[in-house]
Amino acid sequence: MEVHAHIIRCGCSGDQSIRNHLINLYSKCRFFRHARKLVDESTEPDLVSWSALISGYAQNGLGKEALSAFREMHSLGVKCNEFTFPSVLKACSITRDLVVGKQVHGIALLTGFESDEFVANTLVVMYAKCGEFGDSRRLFDAIPERNVVSWNALFSCYVQSDSYGEAMDLFQEMILSGVRPNEYSLSSIINACTGLGDGSRGRKIHGYMVKLGYESDSFSANALVDMYAKVKGLEDAISVFEKIAQRDIVSWNAVIAGCVLHEYHDWALQFFGQMNGSGICPNMFTLSSALKACAGLGFEKLGRQLHSFLIKMDTESDSFVNVGLIDMYCKCEMIDHARVLFNMMPKKEMIAWNAVISGHSQNGEDIEAVSQFSEMYKEGIEFNQTTLSTVLKSTASVQAIKFCEQIHALSVKSGFQCDMYVINSLLDAYGKCGKVEDAAKIFEGCPTEDVVAFTSMITAYSQYEQGEEALKLYLQMQQRGNKPDSFVCSSLLNACANLSAYEQGKQIHVHILKFGFMSDAFAGNSLVNMYAKCGSIDDADRAFSEVPQRGLVSWSAMIGGLAQHGHGKRALNLFNQMLKDGVSPNHITLVSVLCACNHAGLVTEARKYFESMKELFGVVPRQEHYACMIDLLGRAGKINEAMELVNTMPFQANASVWGALLGAARIHKNVELGQRAAEMLLALEPEKSGTHVLLANIYASAGMWDNVAKMRRLMRDGQVKKEPGMSWIEVKDKVHTFIVGDRSHSRSREIYAELDELFDLMYKAGYAPMVEIDLHDVEHSEKQRLLRYHSEKLAVAFGLIATPPGAPIRVKKNLRVCVDCHTAFKFICKIVSREIIVRDINRFHHFKDGSCSCGDYW
Repeated sequence: MEVHAHIIRCGCSGDQSIRNHLINLYSKCRFFRHARKLVDESTEPDLVSWSALISGYAQNGLGKEALSAFREMHSLGVKCNEFTFPSVLKACSITRDLVVGKQVHGIALLTGFESDEFVANTLVVMYAKCGEFGDSRRLFDAIPERNVVSWNALFSCYVQSDSYGEAMDLFQEMILSGVRPNEYSLSSIINACTGLGDGSRGRKIHGYMVKLGYESDSFSANALVDMYAKVKGLEDAISVFEKIAQRDIVSWNAVIAGCVLHEYHDWALQFFGQMNGSGICPNMFTLSSALKACAGLGFEKLGRQLHSFLIKMDTESDSFVNVGLIDMYCKCEMIDHARVLFNMMPKKEMIAWNAVISGHSQNGEDIEAVSQFSEMYKEGIEFNQTTLSTVLKSTASVQAIKFCEQIHALSVKSGFQCDMYVINSLLDAYGKCGKVEDAAKIFEGCPTEDVVAFTSMITAYSQYEQGEEALKLYLQMQQRGNKPDSFVCSSLLNACANLSAYEQGKQIHVHILKFGFMSDAFAGNSLVNMYAKCGSIDDADRAFSEVPQRGLVSWSAMIGGLAQHGHGKRALNLFNQMLKDGVSPNHITLVSVLCACNHAGLVTEARKYFESMKELFGVVPRQEHYACMIDLLGRAGKINEAMELVNTMPFQANASVWGALLGAARIHKNVELGQRAAEMLLALEPEKSGTHVLLANIYASAGMWDNVAKMRRLMRDGQVKKEPGMSWIEVKDKVHTFIVGDRSHSRSREIYAELDELFDLMYKAGYAPMVEIDLHDVEHSEKQRLLRYHSEKLAVAFGLIATPPGAPIRVKKNLRVCVDCHTAFKFICKIVSREIIVRDINRFHHFKDGSCSCGDYW
């Protein structure tokens, strides 16, 4: 501008040549107002003036302004030359204005400039950028002598349009035609390899680059760093980066972004520090990666410093940066800061809404996440599959089935019903909301069932006690060639645990070994749980010893397993070992500890743990801890102490507490306590038949038969149906189900013959049926018959005829095992010399050599 002032003082401002140089200067420096003024002041601006102005606009991305200047120039009758046409065509590419581009093409054709090398190359680019690759390729093929610039022009357009395969084919064609690629060709084609995720080809191009002597070129080297980081390994990316002699901002951004991509967040921040030390100032892309690294590591302090730096850079209006900051604050558990930033944004686009909804979801604020989506929808903001998946995750967490159904309808309406992310999220949400049938319908309609879809469906079946369906679906998954992951195996083990399907659980264990999931914590913990719930505490112990890094879940699973099997002292010893290993218990672990004391009758130990929970472990006793303690005291005959604990609880006693007292009343034949507990239970859970049955048992044991009859009338008149006793046994990968007096089994005749033979032997050994526990209003002989054919006895008899001699028999029952069956199994296990393992609703009973592991205390 000083030079310009000097020109004016010297009286040279009228010189057209000098004026053109000034127009060019101001255009290149983005001082378009000055450049335009000089053009307007010219009496007859020539082609050079207009070309300089148009070129300046185009080079600075101002396509509309460039085309406006071109129209004005054309209207004045000034004709383009080989230097003007490329700038005008570049403006058409920027604006994607194919109509004007074709008009300019026509002018170039008429004026004979179409065959000019620069004009021809720019025409190829313009048609490609406007999506007309067919026309672009025809023009390219018509160029008589295609040089490397011509080839670069076309395949760089293919790369920018994500047509990576076509770009690779074109590069191969260029090599075969004898044209030697330059550094721009190689950097573009490396970007194509990145887009294809083809690291092998990328490595070959790297070798070709070294052969041609371009390894020191910054464009190519930066592209290599980016390619290796995204599709090969971070080590290769860092190796190339370290060989770059003069690293620019692109080099640093590529390596920092690569570290973040591979979740080496600490390395990313180290490189960020080195970049600052080298004197290169970070840009928004650098800071965005650094923010992601802070989010990954939870470095809230550094994240705030970067936020301050961004404010100094005056980037508050940049939505890309703001979204990065929102994400960082959310992942650093500073959701309030994220909300302030979000609320300050002048224009909230979809990506910002997604970030804040995801932040609420990640921080357990699921209701707020759902609420934010509702607000977003009301404001008419577009949403995508990420939005729907995130909201469905929160919907699943709060089990908001109505909202889940609304999101489902919205996904269908908006065309996302075939998107696998949305489908998998819907499967998960319906499954967690207990709508397994709805989840199954969605699964059946999946366009392609991937591992995630199978996992969601198998998990839903497992969680809602449809284990057989889960195992069937796994077979279907294998038939389709889908390889399971550790989550599938974990869900399958839970299904086997719920079914007590020991043999099928062992097969899943084999698959875990085969696919190398033994180091996975989920799979390891599920193995411990499965073996414990299938009655093999020794296998559970072995699985526990093989868990590489035992967390709280591992210890809790094993302690709970030992407790259920009645190994109270072993469970407490393991709990003490856990504490020595520095693992602090949570409320679930302490429930297992109290259960261990309960099943083993360890009143003193239980009292010690219960009274010191808050002081030693910071866990405030909950309803389940009180229920366990009250059950223990009641079983031990300390009724007064149990009632005192009920009366001093900091909250109203729930059904578990009153159920424990009712159980204690049954054991000790305490009619008064039984009546009070039953009264409270009937008020809390009027639909449960177990309360009526237990109270009737208490009356029966006290010889109060009029009261027993009254309870039966109440059940009949109130239409309360007794939950039928059911038992399951697994034989040869199939689960067999039995109910009392069941004759539907294909081997019923053999089963009943086996039972009759056993009873003959039992009577000789001193067994006497406990008919007093049967409440049916029938003859004594009929009561004996009903007791003989209880579901668990039928299951055990089937096990004896269907499994090899000497093999343990494992049975699961949905209710508490009855006293008569408990007594019978002690006789049977001794007669047949086999271990009988029964899992009832409360615990495991191991019958061996005429006795039970529970010591008749259950």
